[in-house]
Amino acid sequence: MRYALAVMLFFFVAAMALGQPNDTTGITIIGVGDIMMGTTYPKAVLPPEDGRWLMYEVAEILRSADATIGNLEGVLMDEEGTPKTCRDPSVCYVFKSPVRYVKNLADAGFDAMSLANNHAGDFGADGRKSSMLALQSAGIAHAGQLEQKTTVFTRNGIRFGFVAFAPNSNCLPLNELEGAKKLVAALDSVTDIVIVSFHGGAEGPQHEHVPRATEYFHGENRGDVYAFAHAVIDAGADVVFGHGPHVVRAVEVYRNRFIAYSLGNFCTYGGINVSGINGLAPIIKVVTDRRGKFLRGQIISAYQVPRDRVKADPEHRAARRIAELTKKDFPDLPLHIDEYGNITYLAR
Repeated sequence: MRYALAVMLFFFVAAMALGQPNDTTGITIIGVGDIMMGTTYPKAVLPPEDGRWLMYEVAEILRSADATIGNLEGVLMDEEGTPKTCRDPSVCYVFKSPVRYVKNLADAGFDAMSLANNHAGDFGADGRKSSMLALQSAGIAHAGQLEQKTTVFTRNGIRFGFVAFAPNSNCLPLNELEGAKKLVAALDSVTDIVIVSFHGGAEGPQHEHVPRATEYFHGENRGDVYAFAHAVIDAGADVVFGHGPHVVRAVEVYRNRFIAYSLGNFCTYGGINVSGINGLAPIIKVVTDRRGKFLRGQIISAYQVPRDRVKADPEHRAARRIAELTKKDFPDLPLHIDEYGNITYLAR
């Protein structure tokens, strides 16, 4: 009973902080981190009832924005397929979720998914094609693969452009800044709001901070995410959502545009470590004006435990951790994050 009351208070605070869906005082955009709803490979680790309940506790929040964006890890595929091989088998993970699980994403309110990450190609070209077809059939836009680099979609009269990058094969390259800037500028010329997703940075609890340098992990160049985020905003991006380290990182406002450097894990049922800080699963809601200028935001805290749903967190642990990291990594930034995760930018 005590937990139920705390969760009710959590949702009340979240609703009061940012208003109702499609807030008339601004454009609302939600971003979350990695999503992998269960895998059939190498052995079945699948949730009961096809995982229909995985995001039930936070779905109302996910549906409350004009645009909601996530990162799909692994592939949506029913065929047996041929799994990828890795240079280092000891750190090689391969994920394949049933195609029907795309309905969970649609029911939760996702408008677009990033397919730029190190697991989008887990089953090669066949897996990529299956994922793209599944998302298209569910009415969910996608971007980040060379077959579909960018996407444009309209919600509530707002024309959104979306593009995603990663340092992985067949993905839009994170480390080619000039190419990234050209794609962003092209989207900016034909849309109201440009959202950029990136999958980059080293992984694990020892990599919570945002360095101003190129990061390497297991010998792979994972990009200079600070330079990347600033470059795409200079080119016309309005909101930048990062993920890849499997832990949260700081947030920043640069040139009145919002950056989340890592949203961590979000809905990863099995096969991905969600112990300790790896289990923090923030939902970041950003409010901009019609030109993309950051007005306000909120870090709505959720968390994961192994083989369970995404849970609302009345203790606001993700918000508190992101606030701490932001103070350390950007000490001169006039950004305030309160105990409930409300984000206020003090410089205009």
